[in-house]
Amino acid sequence: MAKRKTSLTEKKIKEMYKEGRGQGVGESYKPWITIQDVPSMGLSTREKGWKTDRIHQFLSKLERDFFYLLEWADSVIDIREQFPLNREDTYHIAEEKEIEHPLDPTTKVPIVMTTDFLITVRYKKGTKLLARTIKPSKELEKKRVIEKFEVERSYWETRGVDWGIVTEKEIPKGIVQNVEWLHASYSSIEEISEKTLQIYTQNMVRHLNGCNTSIIEMVSEFDRKFHLDDGMSLDILKHLIARKEVKVDISRKIFTHQWVEDVFVLDSK
Repeated sequence: MAKRKTSLTEKKIKEMYKEGRGQGVGESYKPWITIQDVPSMGLSTREKGWKTDRIHQFLSKLERDFFYLLEWADSVIDIREQFPLNREDTYHIAEEKEIEHPLDPTTKVPIVMTTDFLITVRYKKGTKLLARTIKPSKELEKKRVIEKFEVERSYWETRGVDWGIVTEKEIPKGIVQNVEWLHASYSSIEEISEKTLQIYTQNMVRHLNGCNTSIIEMVSEFDRKFHLDDGMSLDILKHLIARKEVKVDISRKIFTHQWVEDVFVLDSK
């Protein structure tokens, strides 16, 4: 659990519910805990989601890295971070298992426990919820951490929701590095109108398939050909990759000095 900037009281908890924390789906969802609620350790970040079109709040780099995996996964349709658990239920579970329920260290008020990610996944027969807690593997050696996880696990089990722990060992670095590189390019490029961007992307796909050079040489040539500012073509290319309009092996780190044919699945025609 993250340490808060201010002490938690019953009044504060009521105010958080009144603010709509932990409520909504998609763009309207509000996480229970935000970056402003916890001391800054230089690891908290914000990212605008591809799937939700809202700003997501991450309390650690590991949470953000896992988020990148979810962004790339086609089956994921909604991502809710810092999702609150019903406090009465977690308190009851803790009592049954003779585990001390997490308390605010100053006020001793039982806190509202959270799960790092509640994920909505689309399957052939409909949708399904997955609950995932993110933790560095070394933390799993601590008895108190395991106790809290047992409360969380039992909570989701009673609701029929698949719950699991994700550590850095389950997060592929190549995918994370690539999606981090691409992430800001998913949305429209500010300097280019939607209609013009569409024209450029169509030409970029044709240009890409006709190239036998490195990626950086290819985009530089495109800049010159269409009289674009230096670097604009690379943004267009990243936009295409992020939107999956051109195919790459996302698990392998993409470098701009690589040969085009070594990175992209090109049209064989």
